[in-house]
Amino acid sequence: MKITIAAKKMQVPQNFTEYAESKLDAKLGKFFGDEADAKIVMSEVKNQIVIELTVKYNSIIYRAERSAVDKNAALDDAIDKIIRQIRKNKTKVEKKLKDSAFKQSFTEPVEEIAHYDVIKEKKFKLRPMDTEEAVLQMNLLGHTFFMFLNAKTGAVNVVYKRADGTYGLLSPDNN
Repeated sequence: MKITIAAKKMQVPQNFTEYAESKLDAKLGKFFGDEADAKIVMSEVKNQIVIELTVKYNSIIYRAERSAVDKNAALDDAIDKIIRQIRKNKTKVEKKLKDSAFKQSFTEPVEEIAHYDVIKEKKFKLRPMDTEEAVLQMNLLGHTFFMFLNAKTGAVNVVYKRADGTYGLLSPDNN
């Protein structure tokens, strides 16, 4: 597993790098193998360490964000969250993970979900606008996301409100 560790406005201690590598290999290596890319972003918010763990493997992205007073505890929680995501969606992701990922039995009960129920479908016309106008529209509607046609690129984009109160933009990468 290729592991990248970054920190925002703080230094990454060497002992944390070693701890993270050993934990990721031990707990997530059985699911992903050597081809996965793991990225850890560490930051400090209100005297707590926030760990964002993102694992990319076979076009599936697993993401967990956890905070704790101790960076090692936050990382352990993030790893456990990703394992829960994998177990919860076992039947759906089984084909995308390496062959031996589910050979061992789990001690916890696994929630099996046969399918996702789409309970509402909505169609609407996309009108060209810039990102700022899309954020304004989203806020006026009281939604947490808003899909729009980007006037600059002509592509369908989505703006969304993040948990920390900032905004994100999703746009297609057609490379």
